[in-house]
Amino acid sequence: MLPPILSALRIPVVASPMFIVSGPELVIAQCKAGIVGSFPALNAREQDGEPPLLDAWLTRIAEELDRHNQANPDHPAAPFAVNQIVHRSNARLERDIEICHRHRVPIWITSLGARVEVNQAAHDCGGIALHDVINNVFARKAVEKGADGLIAVAAGAGGHAGPLSPFALIQEIREWFDGPLLLSGAIATGGAVLAAQAMGADLAYIGSPFIATTEANAQPDYKRMIVESGAMDIVTSSLFTGVSGNYLAPSIRAAGMDPDNLEGADPSAMNFGSNAAKAKAWSQIWGSGQGIGAVRDIVPAATRIDRLSREYAAAKAAICG
Repeated sequence: MLPPILSALRIPVVASPMFIVSGPELVIAQCKAGIVGSFPALNAREQDGEPPLLDAWLTRIAEELDRHNQANPDHPAAPFAVNQIVHRSNARLERDIEICHRHRVPIWITSLGARVEVNQAAHDCGGIALHDVINNVFARKAVEKGADGLIAVAAGAGGHAGPLSPFALIQEIREWFDGPLLLSGAIATGGAVLAAQAMGADLAYIGSPFIATTEANAQPDYKRMIVESGAMDIVTSSLFTGVSGNYLAPSIRAAGMDPDNLEGADPSAMNFGSNAAKAKAWSQIWGSGQGIGAVRDIVPAATRIDRLSREYAAAKAAICG
């Protein structure tokens, strides 16, 4: 059973939070078009001594969605989500939790570690907490620590993807968990959204297709590379963050490296939010999932969501008659 906040979406899709790419413009466009928009809290970066940019972003998103809802009572915006990286290297976590709690963020997405106090903060302000996992062991731990729902990150997903087939991962989680379950991994069409539901997920978790949108905070070359690339152009490596992730091979070549011969990295080298030099060094290495073969143009987010909606309806009609 889905909680009310996730049950009234135009199509069963949550847009995944993408490093650098996801910001207020993209989130607002996604929510207005009827799907959950999200962004990583760490994307809201400010200089030392400046007021928290996350505070300003949340104010802007809430105000713009409220104006939209007042003007369109029959077509209200979907809720939004904020992603918290709960790894110990995130020096901003405590501050960002306080800001999200104060703004009563409706959906909290946690990554790289399950933390009881983060889930409690979400619940305390009336929100729900979704935790992303790459296997059944992590899924059980997340629920034990108070997560309301799970995001199964399967093989082929962009960013920190898991190694498991979506069939295996969803099957094992559904043997014991009947709460909200999202699936991530190469989902780029409405038909793939329906397939995720057919195998047991409640919603699809989609990221890479939204890189190629006008609202995305991505360099023009990055957007074009998404459009021009396919599944064979995706490389899996732990070099860039210390955690296995999927990246565009052409961006690795452009940075002077051979995507077929990348070194690994020590997971203890992971650093989120406090190592600007490292982030800058890899800023031109661009992440992507394997589903981008379906992305063939750069369009507004609303246009992409309209297309997903039509494809989803057509796939459902073809199967159900």
